[in-house]
Amino acid sequence: MTFDPAPDLLSLPCVLMRGGTSKAAFFHAKDLPSNPAARDATILATMGHGEPRQIDGIGGGTPLTTKVAIVSPSADPRADVDYLFGQVVATESRIDYAPTCGNILSAVGPFALDEGLVPAQDGESTVRIRMVNTASYCDAVVQTPGGRVRYSGDTAISGVPGHAAPVELRFSDILGSSCGALLPTGLPMERIDGVDVTCIDNGMPVVLMRAADLGVSGSETPAELDANAELKARIESIRLQAGQRMGLGDVSAKVVPKMTLLSPALAGGALNTRTFIPRKCHDAIGVLGAVSVASACVVPGTVMHGLCAIATHAEQRLHDLSVEHPTGEFTVRLLMDATGHAIAGAALLRTARPLFRGQVLVPMAPLTF
Repeated sequence: MTFDPAPDLLSLPCVLMRGGTSKAAFFHAKDLPSNPAARDATILATMGHGEPRQIDGIGGGTPLTTKVAIVSPSADPRADVDYLFGQVVATESRIDYAPTCGNILSAVGPFALDEGLVPAQDGESTVRIRMVNTASYCDAVVQTPGGRVRYSGDTAISGVPGHAAPVELRFSDILGSSCGALLPTGLPMERIDGVDVTCIDNGMPVVLMRAADLGVSGSETPAELDANAELKARIESIRLQAGQRMGLGDVSAKVVPKMTLLSPALAGGALNTRTFIPRKCHDAIGVLGAVSVASACVVPGTVMHGLCAIATHAEQRLHDLSVEHPTGEFTVRLLMDATGHAIAGAALLRTARPLFRGQVLVPMAPLTF
């Protein structure tokens, strides 16, 4: 039966997908207005904005569930599809397109295959993705037995219940994705407000600090850290200054750089982390944020010195690093170049699945096109 929406509601094709430990509304670019202002007004009305619960939209009321992916065929010969990520800032009625999101990236390959943007192969299919926000690339390897995406499997990731089919993300050209260099300031370590920091960008701009230097252990829960107003004020002061040093300009209204506190591993990993995104402590850690954190472990002279334990596969020039976070761990594999001293690539496993596919209904009243 064909659904005919009320005349004051706009009907848009939409797929809500979980990617890693986040959720996003997925749209085809062709289904959204081509004018950026009109597009953003439509997305904000879809997600629900102006109040934190997003009760009049499909947003989940938290940064991890208030995300958007806009996907289209790519004109770039190195990619099959373009992926534009948007972080909806509900209470400010705006969308931040500065960063990308690695968790949502893990759902882009399955979405592209399900929607026929890329033909599926029998066995597994590789979807070449251009991350529009950072002009970088990722190959997503998706399980497709019989030419159909398989979502069930035996891969478990921290922060998501149960098991699912793996999606392998193989990154390239992400060094300096937003800042132009792996070490945007040119220094592996410097001091801001009397605190040693490392500013790094391997897919995500991140500022690394030892938790002990800020008077905490690094094993606190996110709620405990969020309740520490003095700590958060110090971190934000460092973030604003680091943003300028990293070439990001005034970051007061941006969600980058992310701020990560480091401490010794608690469960056998390489190190333990607590990440602010940017003013709320993350229940886990972002995909590309974890890649940047892991990368600092193999760069001499960073704040990681004495904190990081690395599993090395010397014959393959590989480093496996388990980055612990409040709800588990995230294993990042770094590929080194022939010298063994420079990072050539990164890979990791995520899982994803669609949660609903259909039409989302958007009130026409706030739209101006």
